[in-house]
Amino acid sequence: MSIKQQEALLPGSDPGEAGSLTVNEIFYSIQGESTYMGLPCVFVRLTACNLRCSYCDTEYAFYEGRPMTISEIVRQVNSFECDLVEITGGEPLLQPEAHTLIRELIGNNKKVLLETGGSLDISPVPRETVIILDIKTPGSKMEHKNLWSNLDRLKTSDQIKFVVCDRTDYEWSRHVIREHRLDERFQVLISPVHGSDLRGIAGWILEDHLKVRLQIQLHEYIWGAEARGV
Repeated sequence: MSIKQQEALLPGSDPGEAGSLTVNEIFYSIQGESTYMGLPCVFVRLTACNLRCSYCDTEYAFYEGRPMTISEIVRQVNSFECDLVEITGGEPLLQPEAHTLIRELIGNNKKVLLETGGSLDISPVPRETVIILDIKTPGSKMEHKNLWSNLDRLKTSDQIKFVVCDRTDYEWSRHVIREHRLDERFQVLISPVHGSDLRGIAGWILEDHLKVRLQIQLHEYIWGAEARGV
C-alpha cells in the first residue's frame, strides 16, 4: 500500500467523516522524551505517516488502527486520571480531526503535547498545545521533507528535536541550530538514536558549548526498544 493509498483510508479524507480518527493505540506510561521526560503521560498514537525515517521504531503505526470517535478517545484518556497527554503517531497531523481532538482535550483541562515530524503545516494547531517539532536530519533519509516555514510558526513554549544517528547528523544539526539561532528561541533537544554513542554525542555538545538538552528515549531504556504501548 502506498503512502497516498494509506492516507485516503483515514477518517477526515472525506468531508463527511468528521468527528472520528484512526487510532493505533491509547496507553498510559512514563513520558520518555522532551522536557516532560519522566512524567506520567497518556499517549494517543494515531495511524499513518507520510514519512519513512530510516530509524523509525513505530512502523506498526503506519497501517494498524481502528476508527474511534473523538468523544470515545476523550473518555478513554480521561479514564487514566492523568493531566498530561501526548498526541503522536505516525504523523498525527495527517488526520485533520486531530485539531478537534486537541481542542477537546484542552477543554477537559489536559496539558497537550503534539509530536510531529515537521513536514506538515503546524499553523492550525491550537495555540495552547506544546508542539515538539522533529527536524529531520540526513540520517533519517527524510531531510528533504522538512517544512522550514514551520520555524516561523513555533511559539517560545514549543520544542525542537533533532534525532542524531552519527557525527554527520550532529554537525548538520549544529549548523541548523546556529543558522536559525534556535537555541536562543526554543528548547532544543538532541536525541541520539537508541544504541548510539551517548558519551561521544555528549562530548560534542560540551565541546561546542551548544545550549541544547541531550535526551535519551527513556521508555526504551525502561521497557526495551521493541515494546509497544509504553
